[in-house]
Amino acid sequence: MMAHQKEAILHKAKQMVAFINASPSPFHAVQQCIERLDAAGFVELRERDQWDIKPNNKYYVTKNKSSIIAFAVGGAYRPANGFTMIGAHTDSPCLKVKPRSKKSKQGYLQVGVECYGGGIWHTWFDRDLTVAGRVIVKEGEKLSHRLVYIDKPILRIPTLCIHMQRDVNDKFTANKENHLVPVLATKIQHDLNQSVTKETTTPVTTETATPESKEKACHHHSVLYQLIKEELASVTDDNDILDFDMCLADTQPATIGGALDEFVFAPRLDNLLNCFCSLEALVESCDTSLGEESNIRMISLFDNEEVGSGSAQGAESSFTEWTMRRITHQTDRPCFEESVAKSFLLSADQAHAVHPNYGEKHEENNKPEMHKGPVIKINSNQKYATTAITSSILKEIAKKVDVPLQDFVVRNDTACGSTIGPILSAKLGLRTLDIGCPQLSMHSIREMCCTTSVTQSIDLFKAFFQHYPKTFDALSFE
Repeated sequence: MMAHQKEAILHKAKQMVAFINASPSPFHAVQQCIERLDAAGFVELRERDQWDIKPNNKYYVTKNKSSIIAFAVGGAYRPANGFTMIGAHTDSPCLKVKPRSKKSKQGYLQVGVECYGGGIWHTWFDRDLTVAGRVIVKEGEKLSHRLVYIDKPILRIPTLCIHMQRDVNDKFTANKENHLVPVLATKIQHDLNQSVTKETTTPVTTETATPESKEKACHHHSVLYQLIKEELASVTDDNDILDFDMCLADTQPATIGGALDEFVFAPRLDNLLNCFCSLEALVESCDTSLGEESNIRMISLFDNEEVGSGSAQGAESSFTEWTMRRITHQTDRPCFEESVAKSFLLSADQAHAVHPNYGEKHEENNKPEMHKGPVIKINSNQKYATTAITSSILKEIAKKVDVPLQDFVVRNDTACGSTIGPILSAKLGLRTLDIGCPQLSMHSIREMCCTTSVTQSIDLFKAFFQHYPKTFDALSFE
């Protein structure tokens, strides 16, 4: 690899690392996308408003502030032309703060959490944790959505010492309700801090507290509320915080690693890597070629993939279909149905690299390796939506930009995971291929991939946006 190539690869990988570090929750990830799209001249749409979609223009729309669809209308677009689409997801397995999280045991203040998705939960023990998410705040007569990220370690889930579980190295088991409860503070220090505070401020007693204050005091520890309130500069009253969606996050930042600076060590690679790469590819593809484009170039980044996508902001909702219908609703012709027949979705979600210590877990002829290209995921039981047609189309496009591709098929004696590809393919009757970059430690609190994957994905996705319409036209049997 030439020095300038390595520099370019590291540059894009570092940009992705910064994106991940700024995205401790799906809400933050969507905000990062919004800022990038705004800077690139995309215009925000709202679902409740009337849309006026014009060729050679760029737009985005959000759902729940945790999902986003962005699209660019080609200069040569006409109603009933196709959609060139990439789908990914903004969520990752994590621990979420319960609606009533206040717990106290053995002199410790703890925060009750709920397991979200299929995380490798033992990796959350002995990590320096914090909380991040969104808060609904009352500001006068209005309700506002505000982001919160407490940028310091405030929580920890300590393991039990080996002296009290001698078989811990033979097996590690934890009851998710009883043992997966992070420590926030000690009761004695909390009480001392409260005493100091009372000396300098007017105390809120049970007689002076409002019903709302009493109710909130039952839900969460006051020290947690105070930390959240400190992140919201304009909020001085606990009663102005109506509710929040908070998840736990590791405070150790994502970083470039390995002796040769070839790896990315990070949380949430599944699937912020593909959110970042699809976003960059869409923006970059519009710089030069949008004027001649005949299709709609679109990215759809969904929340709740890790729990089945069955939500208003998930891939199984009508969010994608209604957005596509509104774009194509220009004439009395049945444009949407014609558009779907000409469209293609890349479902971009991470893939399993072969593990150096567990190579037998892969099917012997399908062992994706790092640096060797994105992975086409195939499953005859339709856990992935790839077909011979969609695979052939993408391979033709990949050749144009010299991006190598790999294949992945799960072993017959191993259950296969799934993602948004089969959901959207079945729901819309949409031509689909499932693809992802090879990584290790999927669903751990810290995951691992290669720096090359970032550049390869951006190059492939950008080529997909630019070359799919002509590649589709070359299909003699469609």
